[in-house]
Amino acid sequence: MLILIVDNETKAYDVEKALGKLDADGEITVYGDAVIEKTTDGKVEVKQTGAGYPIKTLSGTAIGSLIGLLGGPIGVLIGAAAGTAVGGFSDLYSAGVGADFVDDASAKLTPGKFAVVADISEEWVTPLDTEMEKLGGTTVLRTNKRDVEAEQRKQDQEEVKADINKLGTEASKSRAEHKAKLQKKIDGLEKKLQKQQAQAKQRQDELKKEQDAKVQALEKKAATSSGEAKKTMNSRVLELRESYQKSKEKWEKLQLEKATEQYKKTEAKLEKLESEKDSK
Repeated sequence: MLILIVDNETKAYDVEKALGKLDADGEITVYGDAVIEKTTDGKVEVKQTGAGYPIKTLSGTAIGSLIGLLGGPIGVLIGAAAGTAVGGFSDLYSAGVGADFVDDASAKLTPGKFAVVADISEEWVTPLDTEMEKLGGTTVLRTNKRDVEAEQRKQDQEEVKADINKLGTEASKSRAEHKAKLQKKIDGLEKKLQKQQAQAKQRQDELKKEQDAKVQALEKKAATSSGEAKKTMNSRVLELRESYQKSKEKWEKLQLEKATEQYKKTEAKLEKLESEKDSK
Protein backbone atom coordinates (compact mmCIF):
# COMPACT_ATOMS: atom_id res chain seq x y z
CA MET A 1 0.00 0.00 0.00
CA LEU A 2 1.39 3.36 -1.07
CA ILE A 3 0.65 6.93 0.04
CA LEU A 4 2.33 9.83 -1.78
CA ILE A 5 1.73 13.16 -0.01
CA VAL A 6 2.13 16.54 -1.77
CA ASP A 7 1.25 20.17 -1.13
CA ASN A 8 -1.27 20.87 -3.89
CA GLU A 9 -3.72 19.26 -6.31
CA THR A 10 -1.68 19.92 -9.46
CA LYS A 11 1.28 18.11 -7.93
CA ALA A 12 -0.96 15.22 -6.97
CA TYR A 13 -1.97 14.67 -10.59
CA ASP A 14 1.70 14.91 -11.63
CA VAL A 15 2.47 12.16 -9.12
CA GLU A 16 -0.40 10.04 -10.42
CA LYS A 17 0.86 10.51 -13.97
CA ALA A 18 4.36 9.42 -12.88
CA LEU A 19 2.85 6.28 -11.32
CA GLY A 20 1.13 5.56 -14.63
CA LYS A 21 4.42 5.87 -16.50
CA LEU A 22 6.18 3.50 -14.09
CA ASP A 23 3.31 1.06 -14.55
CA ALA A 24 3.47 1.33 -18.36
CA ASP A 25 7.25 0.77 -18.28
CA GLY A 26 6.81 -2.36 -16.15
CA GLU A 27 8.84 -0.95 -13.26
CA ILE A 28 5.83 -1.33 -10.95
CA THR A 29 2.27 -2.60 -11.31
CA VAL A 30 -0.49 -0.24 -10.19
CA TYR A 31 -3.70 -2.10 -9.35
CA GLY A 32 -5.65 1.01 -8.41
CA ASP A 33 -5.24 4.52 -7.05
CA ALA A 34 -7.10 7.60 -5.89
CA VAL A 35 -6.25 11.28 -5.49
CA ILE A 36 -7.44 12.64 -2.15
CA GLU A 37 -7.42 15.92 -0.25
CA LYS A 38 -7.35 16.46 3.52
CA THR A 39 -9.75 19.36 3.92
CA THR A 40 -9.32 22.19 6.41
CA ASP A 41 -11.83 20.54 8.77
CA GLY A 42 -9.77 17.31 8.81
CA LYS A 43 -11.95 15.18 6.54
CA VAL A 44 -10.77 13.40 3.40
CA GLU A 45 -12.25 14.18 0.00
CA VAL A 46 -11.76 11.81 -2.92
CA LYS A 47 -10.97 13.92 -5.98
CA GLN A 48 -10.40 11.20 -8.58
CA THR A 49 -9.89 7.46 -8.95
CA GLY A 50 -7.62 5.82 -11.53
CA ALA A 51 -9.98 4.50 -14.20
CA GLY A 52 -7.25 2.77 -16.21
CA TYR A 53 -6.34 0.21 -13.53
CA PRO A 54 -7.88 -3.17 -12.59
CA ILE A 55 -9.42 -1.80 -9.36
CA LYS A 56 -11.90 0.78 -10.64
CA THR A 57 -13.93 1.44 -7.48
CA LEU A 58 -13.10 2.09 -3.85
CA SER A 59 -15.84 0.30 -1.92
CA GLY A 60 -14.73 -3.04 -0.54
CA THR A 61 -11.08 -2.55 -1.53
CA ALA A 62 -7.88 -1.99 0.44
CA ILE A 63 -7.59 1.48 -1.09
CA GLY A 64 -11.07 2.49 0.02
CA SER A 65 -10.45 1.11 3.51
CA LEU A 66 -7.17 2.99 3.85
CA ILE A 67 -8.76 6.26 2.68
CA GLY A 68 -11.53 5.75 5.22
CA LEU A 69 -8.94 5.35 7.98
CA LEU A 70 -7.16 8.52 6.89
CA GLY A 71 -10.50 10.31 7.04
CA GLY A 72 -10.91 9.44 10.71
CA PRO A 73 -14.01 8.33 12.61
CA ILE A 74 -16.33 10.97 11.12
CA GLY A 75 -15.99 9.62 7.59
CA VAL A 76 -15.06 10.70 4.11
CA LEU A 77 -16.31 13.29 1.63
CA ILE A 78 -16.84 11.91 -1.86
CA GLY A 79 -15.90 14.09 -4.81
CA ALA A 80 -17.97 14.11 -8.00
CA ALA A 81 -15.19 12.36 -9.91
CA ALA A 82 -15.05 9.40 -7.53
CA GLY A 83 -18.45 7.95 -8.35
CA THR A 84 -18.43 5.61 -5.37
CA ALA A 85 -18.75 5.48 -1.60
CA VAL A 86 -15.99 4.63 0.84
CA GLY A 87 -17.77 4.53 4.21
CA GLY A 88 -18.17 1.19 5.93
CA PHE A 89 -14.84 -0.33 4.88
CA SER A 90 -12.57 1.68 7.18
CA ASP A 91 -10.96 -1.33 8.81
CA LEU A 92 -7.28 -1.85 9.40
CA TYR A 93 -7.55 -5.49 8.41
CA SER A 94 -9.43 -4.71 5.20
CA ALA A 95 -6.72 -2.21 4.26
CA GLY A 96 -4.02 -4.72 5.17
CA VAL A 97 -1.97 -2.15 7.07
CA GLY A 98 -0.83 -1.55 10.63
CA ALA A 99 -2.09 1.16 12.97
CA ASP A 100 1.38 2.71 13.09
CA PHE A 101 1.34 3.20 9.31
CA VAL A 102 -2.04 4.95 9.47
CA ASP A 103 -0.90 7.12 12.38
CA ASP A 104 2.25 8.15 10.48
CA ALA A 105 0.31 8.93 7.30
CA SER A 106 -2.41 10.84 9.16
CA ALA A 107 0.21 12.97 10.92
CA LYS A 108 1.91 13.85 7.61
CA LEU A 109 -1.32 14.35 5.63
CA THR A 110 -2.18 17.64 7.33
CA PRO A 111 -5.22 19.78 6.37
CA GLY A 112 -4.79 21.41 2.96
CA LYS A 113 -2.47 18.71 1.61
CA PHE A 114 -3.19 16.16 -1.12
CA ALA A 115 -2.13 12.56 -1.62
CA VAL A 116 -2.22 9.68 -4.06
CA VAL A 117 -3.21 6.40 -2.37
CA ALA A 118 -2.37 3.28 -4.38
CA ASP A 119 -2.29 -0.51 -4.28
CA ILE A 120 0.86 -1.62 -6.13
CA SER A 121 3.46 -4.34 -6.67
CA GLU A 122 7.14 -3.47 -6.88
CA GLU A 123 10.31 -5.57 -6.75
CA TRP A 124 12.52 -2.58 -5.97
CA VAL A 125 11.77 0.76 -4.28
CA THR A 126 14.38 2.64 -6.31
CA PRO A 127 12.40 3.23 -9.56
CA LEU A 128 9.46 4.83 -7.76
CA ASP A 129 11.60 6.75 -5.27
CA THR A 130 13.74 8.10 -8.10
CA GLU A 131 10.69 9.40 -9.99
CA MET A 132 9.32 11.05 -6.85
CA GLU A 133 12.70 12.71 -6.20
CA LYS A 134 12.59 14.16 -9.72
CA LEU A 135 9.19 15.68 -9.01
CA GLY A 136 10.33 16.99 -5.64
CA GLY A 137 8.25 17.78 -2.58
CA THR A 138 6.71 14.30 -2.32
CA THR A 139 6.52 12.31 0.90
CA VAL A 140 6.62 8.59 0.11
CA LEU A 141 5.00 6.18 2.57
CA ARG A 142 4.71 2.46 1.80
CA THR A 143 3.98 -0.73 3.69
CA ASN A 144 3.56 -4.38 2.76
CA LYS A 145 -0.06 -5.58 2.85
CA ARG A 146 -0.80 -8.00 5.65
CA ASP A 147 -3.25 -10.88 5.36
CA VAL A 148 -4.86 -10.76 8.80
CA GLU A 149 -8.47 -10.17 7.81
CA ALA A 150 -9.78 -13.71 8.27
CA GLU A 151 -8.21 -13.99 11.73
CA GLN A 152 -9.61 -10.61 12.80
CA ARG A 153 -13.12 -11.41 11.58
CA LYS A 154 -12.94 -14.77 13.36
CA GLN A 155 -11.90 -12.99 16.57
CA ASP A 156 -14.79 -10.51 16.24
CA GLN A 157 -17.26 -13.36 15.80
CA GLU A 158 -15.80 -15.33 18.73
CA GLU A 159 -16.26 -12.29 21.00
CA VAL A 160 -19.94 -12.02 20.05
CA LYS A 161 -20.43 -15.78 20.55
CA ALA A 162 -18.85 -15.54 24.00
CA ASP A 163 -21.28 -12.77 24.94
CA ILE A 164 -24.22 -14.86 23.68
CA ASN A 165 -23.11 -17.88 25.73
CA LYS A 166 -22.58 -15.75 28.83
CA LEU A 167 -26.07 -14.24 28.58
CA GLY A 168 -27.55 -17.68 27.87
CA THR A 169 -26.03 -19.06 31.06
CA GLU A 170 -27.32 -16.08 33.02
CA ALA A 171 -30.80 -16.47 31.52
CA SER A 172 -30.98 -20.13 32.56
CA LYS A 173 -30.45 -19.10 36.17
CA SER A 174 -32.71 -16.03 36.14
CA ARG A 175 -36.32 -15.46 37.04
CA ALA A 176 -38.96 -15.33 34.32
CA GLU A 177 -39.16 -11.51 34.27
CA HIS A 178 -35.39 -11.23 33.77
CA LYS A 179 -35.21 -14.01 31.19
CA ALA A 180 -37.24 -11.99 28.66
CA LYS A 181 -34.84 -9.04 28.93
CA LEU A 182 -31.81 -11.28 28.59
CA GLN A 183 -33.34 -13.11 25.63
CA LYS A 184 -33.85 -9.76 23.90
CA LYS A 185 -30.13 -9.03 24.32
CA ILE A 186 -29.27 -12.50 23.03
CA ASP A 187 -31.48 -11.98 19.96
CA GLY A 188 -29.70 -8.69 19.26
CA LEU A 189 -26.28 -10.32 19.52
CA GLU A 190 -27.33 -13.18 17.25
CA LYS A 191 -28.44 -10.65 14.63
CA LYS A 192 -25.06 -8.93 14.99
CA LEU A 193 -23.29 -12.27 14.52
CA GLN A 194 -25.35 -13.05 11.40
CA LYS A 195 -24.47 -9.63 10.01
CA GLN A 196 -20.76 -10.23 10.65
CA GLN A 197 -20.94 -13.60 8.91
CA ALA A 198 -22.76 -12.08 5.91
CA GLN A 199 -20.14 -9.32 5.70
CA ALA A 200 -17.38 -11.94 5.78
CA LYS A 201 -18.97 -13.77 2.84
CA GLN A 202 -19.41 -10.51 0.91
CA ARG A 203 -15.80 -9.55 1.62
CA GLN A 204 -14.51 -12.88 0.32
CA ASP A 205 -16.50 -12.41 -2.89
CA GLU A 206 -15.00 -8.92 -3.28
CA LEU A 207 -11.47 -10.25 -2.75
CA LYS A 208 -12.05 -12.87 -5.47
CA LYS A 209 -13.21 -10.20 -7.96
CA GLU A 210 -10.24 -8.01 -7.06
CA GLN A 211 -7.76 -10.84 -7.48
CA ASP A 212 -9.25 -11.86 -10.84
CA ALA A 213 -9.06 -8.27 -12.12
CA LYS A 214 -5.42 -7.95 -11.05
CA VAL A 215 -4.43 -11.26 -12.64
CA GLN A 216 -6.21 -10.48 -15.92
CA ALA A 217 -4.45 -7.11 -16.16
CA LEU A 218 -1.05 -8.67 -15.51
CA GLU A 219 -1.61 -11.49 -17.99
CA LYS A 220 -2.61 -8.93 -20.62
CA LYS A 221 0.63 -7.02 -19.99
CA ALA A 222 2.68 -10.22 -20.04
CA ALA A 223 1.21 -11.15 -23.44
CA THR A 224 2.62 -7.96 -24.98
CA SER A 225 5.93 -8.01 -23.09
CA SER A 226 9.15 -9.92 -23.56
CA GLY A 227 12.34 -10.77 -21.73
CA GLU A 228 12.71 -9.56 -18.15
CA ALA A 229 9.47 -7.56 -18.25
CA LYS A 230 7.46 -10.66 -19.18
CA LYS A 231 9.19 -12.65 -16.47
CA THR A 232 8.33 -9.96 -13.92
CA MET A 233 4.64 -9.91 -14.90
CA ASN A 234 4.37 -13.69 -14.70
CA SER A 235 6.09 -13.65 -11.32
CA ARG A 236 3.54 -11.13 -10.03
CA VAL A 237 0.68 -13.30 -11.30
CA LEU A 238 2.05 -16.29 -9.35
CA GLU A 239 2.50 -14.13 -6.25
CA LEU A 240 -1.09 -12.89 -6.45
CA ARG A 241 -2.49 -16.38 -6.90
CA GLU A 242 -0.47 -17.78 -3.99
CA SER A 243 -1.55 -14.90 -1.76
CA TYR A 244 -5.21 -15.34 -2.67
CA GLN A 245 -5.02 -19.12 -2.17
CA LYS A 246 -3.69 -18.63 1.37
CA SER A 247 -6.45 -16.11 2.08
CA LYS A 248 -9.07 -18.47 0.63
CA GLU A 249 -7.87 -21.35 2.81
CA LYS A 250 -8.22 -19.17 5.90
CA TRP A 251 -11.76 -18.17 4.93
CA GLU A 252 -12.69 -21.79 4.19
CA LYS A 253 -11.37 -22.86 7.58
CA LEU A 254 -13.48 -20.17 9.22
CA GLN A 255 -16.58 -21.35 7.32
CA LEU A 256 -15.89 -24.99 8.23
CA GLU A 257 -15.62 -24.07 11.91
CA LYS A 258 -18.93 -22.20 11.66
CA ALA A 259 -20.63 -25.18 9.98
CA THR A 260 -19.22 -27.61 12.56
CA GLU A 261 -20.45 -25.43 15.40
CA GLN A 262 -23.94 -25.23 13.86
CA TYR A 263 -23.99 -29.02 13.43
CA LYS A 264 -23.09 -29.52 17.10
CA LYS A 265 -25.86 -27.13 18.18
CA THR A 266 -28.42 -28.99 16.05
CA GLU A 267 -27.22 -32.35 17.37
CA ALA A 268 -27.52 -31.11 20.98
CA LYS A 269 -31.08 -29.90 20.34
CA LEU A 270 -32.04 -33.29 18.86
CA GLU A 271 -30.54 -35.13 21.84
CA LYS A 272 -32.49 -32.87 24.20
CA LEU A 273 -35.74 -33.53 22.32
CA GLU A 274 -35.11 -37.28 22.38
CA SER A 275 -34.38 -37.13 26.10
CA GLU A 276 -37.59 -35.19 26.80
CA LYS A 277 -39.56 -37.66 24.65
CA ASP A 278 -38.18 -40.67 26.54
CA SER A 279 -38.97 -39.12 29.92
CA LYS A 280 -42.69 -38.77 29.08
